[in-house]
Amino acid sequence: MAFLDHDKTWRVVSVLFLVSLNLLQSLVLGAPQVPCYFIFGDSLADDGNNNNLLTLAKSNYPPYGIDFPDGATGRFTNGRTSVDIIAQLLRFDKFIPPFATARGKEVLQGVNYASGSAGIRNETGQQLGDRISLNRQLGNHLITVSRVKGILGRNASAYLNECIYTVGMGSNDYINNYFMPDIYPTSRMYTPEQYADVLIKQYKQQLKTLYLYGARKVAVIGLGLIGCTPAEIKRFGTNGSVCVDKINNAAILFNNRLQPLIVEFNSNLSDANFTYINAFAISTTGPGTAGLISNATCCKVDEELGTCVPFKTPCSNRSSYVFYDDFHPTEVVNLGFAARAYNALLPSDASPYDIRKLAMI
Repeated sequence: MAFLDHDKTWRVVSVLFLVSLNLLQSLVLGAPQVPCYFIFGDSLADDGNNNNLLTLAKSNYPPYGIDFPDGATGRFTNGRTSVDIIAQLLRFDKFIPPFATARGKEVLQGVNYASGSAGIRNETGQQLGDRISLNRQLGNHLITVSRVKGILGRNASAYLNECIYTVGMGSNDYINNYFMPDIYPTSRMYTPEQYADVLIKQYKQQLKTLYLYGARKVAVIGLGLIGCTPAEIKRFGTNGSVCVDKINNAAILFNNRLQPLIVEFNSNLSDANFTYINAFAISTTGPGTAGLISNATCCKVDEELGTCVPFKTPCSNRSSYVFYDDFHPTEVVNLGFAARAYNALLPSDASPYDIRKLAMI
C-alpha cells in the first residue's frame, strides 16, 4: 500500500475542486451546448449495454455505483464515468442513455453504445463472452439514425451534423487480444508495429463510416497507460519498471498512428471536425494522479476477472485511489480526465482542439 504525500494530495484535491467548481458553473448556465451526444467505446464508457449480455464483463452489481445516484447501473467505476462528466460539461441535464434501453424521443439527446471488453477487431474480448464490438456499435448507431429521421424527417441530417461524438477504442485490442497469446494468435502474426498498422487501418474505415452516418464533430480518444493497470502488472510483472513497458510502448505505437489520421480526416473529408484527445499525455503531465494510491485497488477484486467481487465493501477513501478495480479508474480520476478533455489544461491534451471548442464549431 502506497502512503499519500499530503502536499501532493492537497494539490490534486485543489485542482479537482476547481474542476468541480467549473463543472458546477457549467451546469447552471442552461441549454446543452450541442443538440446531442453519441458515445462509442468500451468499459471505460459503458453505462449498461452489457447488463443483459451473456458475458463475464459486467458491473451491474455493488460495489460498482456506490457513489452514483442510481447505484449499480453497469458502469465500471464507483460513480460517474468520464463520458458522464463530459455530458454534464456539455450541459446535458440527464446522463446519455445506453442503446440497450434508449427509447422514443430519448434518442434525440444522444445514445451511449459503449460495451465492456469490446474492441476495434470483432474477436477482441471473446474469451469473456458476448460484447458489442465497434462494428456492431456502428450498426446500432445506424438504427438510431433511422429513429432520429423518423422523428425529425428532413431536418435529421443537419441535426446529427451538430452533435458531439466521442470514440474511445483500442485498449481491449491489446489487453484482451494481442497480449493474450494463449487465446489470440495476433502476437504471433504481427509485430507491435504491424499490429498498430492493422488496427489503425480498420479503425480508419470505422471512423469514416461514422462520418458517412452524419458525424461531423468527433473527438477520438487515444489509448492511456494500459500497461499500468493492476491486472497487467499482476499478469506480466514490471521488470523493475513502474508499469508494463511493452504494453505502454504498444499503446504509443497505436497513438502515433492515430493522431496523423485525425489530421488526414480534417484535410480530406468535407466539413469534418475531428480532434484527438491525448489520454496518454493527460495521464503523464500536469497534476495527473500524483499523490493518489496507484498500487492497490479500492474494491476487492476477482483475481481471474479483475472486476470487483460482488457485494464486498470497497475502501472508504475512494477519492484517494487511482483504480477502483484491476482495470478501471475511480470517479475522481474520471473527473480529472474529463475536465482536461473538455477544456485542455496543456496544449498536448487535445489536438487540434478540446471538446469545448469542438462544441462551438
